[in-house]
Amino acid sequence: MENFLFWGERDRASVMREIFAADAPDIAFYDAQDQPDPSSIRYLATWEPPDGFDATYPNLELLFSTGAGVDQFDLSALPQSVKLVRLIDAHLTDGMVDYVTAAVMSLHRDFFQYQRTQREALWQQLTVLPAGQRRVSILGAGELSLAVINALRPFGFPLAAWSRSERNIEGAAHYSGLQALEAMLGQTDILICLLPLTSETQGILDAALFRMLPTGAALVNVGRGGHLVDADLIEALDSGQLSQAILDVASSEPLQSGHPFWAHPRILLTPHIASVTDPVGAAKAIIANIRRHRASEPLKGLVAREKCY
Repeated sequence: MENFLFWGERDRASVMREIFAADAPDIAFYDAQDQPDPSSIRYLATWEPPDGFDATYPNLELLFSTGAGVDQFDLSALPQSVKLVRLIDAHLTDGMVDYVTAAVMSLHRDFFQYQRTQREALWQQLTVLPAGQRRVSILGAGELSLAVINALRPFGFPLAAWSRSERNIEGAAHYSGLQALEAMLGQTDILICLLPLTSETQGILDAALFRMLPTGAALVNVGRGGHLVDADLIEALDSGQLSQAILDVASSEPLQSGHPFWAHPRILLTPHIASVTDPVGAAKAIIANIRRHRASEPLKGLVAREKCY
């Protein structure tokens, strides 16, 4: 029997323990409270690894992120013998699709502007722009981005996506490379950030990028807080270069008291809830990958160290 350790919330651990007992009785499940023999642990799942985990668990083979992102891990400190795997689960995808669709539709139908006119007691109708004239673009072309594109396509929005390498995306124009980024941004009314956070994408949502967008464009950041330069967003909103921002992530979480995002009239802030890990789905996805690992089959969500995602 091989041993698996979950390092996270106790309530999630209890749910995952039941799934392992039912679906994988040949894999012993432990959580941080169980204090198993560290040398017996072959698989570990966590959002953030415990300090010194590489020395504590010398026989670790697979390290699972309990979320879709892996930027919280220091890949340079991860032994080459340990494979890092991000979570791919339908619940994570569905949550992101729900959130982004709601955000895009709220922006498209001017709900935030109507909220402001309501506070001023103004009965003021705005021009209803057909979806075919509202251009929606996504930074990123990974699995979550493709799911969002599939969800938005039936509404009739002109869709585009950008990534560093070329891709053929059904239902959306694709742009690749830094030179093409400006071309896409210039044709964007609602910009969605779904990029992984890497050294190349850190701070990508800055004043220079905002200036590439048409005046009055809106931003939805469901990537990472590190993508955004906070002061540049405030300046872009106050100047009118951007009309609205919907943020589900922050540079430090929870967002500190007194941060200008809390009170800004053109920012909707949510506490990193766009895509929440379901412990049942996570357990089943992890078990499936352990089975693949045992059978020397390709892992779903295996992180390429050179790309950091």
